[in-house]
Amino acid sequence: MKAYERFLNYIRVHTSSNSQSETVPTSIIQFDLAKILVEELHSMGVQNARVDDKCYVYASIDASPGYEEKPSLGFIAHIDTSPDFCGENVEYEIIDNYDGSELVLGQSSRTLSPKEFSHLSNLKGRTLITTHGNTLLGADNKAGIAEILTLTENIITKNIPHGKICIGFTPDEEVGSGADHLDLQAFGADFAYTVDGGPEGEISYENFNASSALFEIKGFNVHPGEAKDTMINASLVAAEINSMLPSGETPRDTQDYEGFFHMTSINGNVEHATMEYIIRDHDIAALEARKSTLMLIVKLMNEKYGEGSVILTIKDQYRNMAEKIKPCFHLIDNAAQASRKAGVEPVIIPVRGGTDGANLSFKGLPCPNLGTGGYAFHGPYEHITVEAMDKTVEILENIVEIYAHINF
Repeated sequence: MKAYERFLNYIRVHTSSNSQSETVPTSIIQFDLAKILVEELHSMGVQNARVDDKCYVYASIDASPGYEEKPSLGFIAHIDTSPDFCGENVEYEIIDNYDGSELVLGQSSRTLSPKEFSHLSNLKGRTLITTHGNTLLGADNKAGIAEILTLTENIITKNIPHGKICIGFTPDEEVGSGADHLDLQAFGADFAYTVDGGPEGEISYENFNASSALFEIKGFNVHPGEAKDTMINASLVAAEINSMLPSGETPRDTQDYEGFFHMTSINGNVEHATMEYIIRDHDIAALEARKSTLMLIVKLMNEKYGEGSVILTIKDQYRNMAEKIKPCFHLIDNAAQASRKAGVEPVIIPVRGGTDGANLSFKGLPCPNLGTGGYAFHGPYEHITVEAMDKTVEILENIVEIYAHINF
């Protein structure tokens, strides 16, 4: 079966995680796809495939005879889709021989256009898969799952020589906890790749250091006719706090290694207000400086409006995996070699976000990230091509063969 055919089956299964839930997994519906994946692995002959009580799927293929001493290599993708946009009742469109022009997405008012997505011209002549404009597609990360399972099938049917191959599918990556309960001993890999990135041939071993910040603002509400020097309008204090941040350091204004402050929500009235931010930087010292900026703002606000008027809660989320990957740089070199062998020039870029691989790397499993062939994740403009998925599978096969012949 082709990777895209598997993918189209998987996107029919609703698997959005829930950022407001404290259960593991955060949504019970993720088990629906996990069970399908286990059954599919069993049908391939991978009888040790299983899903645990936290919705983690584990499977492995024993090394080819004579390759038992080669490194155990893992491939990981996540089951959940983003809770930030509708992932239920996904409808898709397949455009054969795409001409690179604008596309109206289904009956929606949305248009997939080269004006916003300049790479579309590079997809001319390919078979494009898009949404109907009212849901996300699910390429993040069901494309990665489909590619790993197609790799698994090819290893078995094509007798590709290999060391031990470890397969893992995790829940809740989109809410930042995908790696939290992955049992590395049960997984069994020496090294691994997450297949959860953008265009085919993309390789990432650097990601943001990340923290979240919550401002809670206590106002003082009196009659506006008697408010002189008395009223504290919590919503206006929130606006004042945001105005004290650097105006050019938002996601819209930054790229590559540039960090940012990103307000994700603001709610409030005169009496009470809250603001939530994520703060990101590839450099850990720069992230600490951003946190210090927020703490200084709180100090100034409390000096102005009274102690306790503003409370700040900062939580660290994940760290840049580069420090853990650099001592194992063969992971990057070999992925680049595998891409070139597949006729795809590798693109090594930092992740402007997070990945399960970051937390796994800090838990002791070096785990850079590879592209899936998808674009515009987390929304209605998400799209991928059949050809990109085929190339990604070829790249994964090449990685397996490289590690089957590597000597440490």
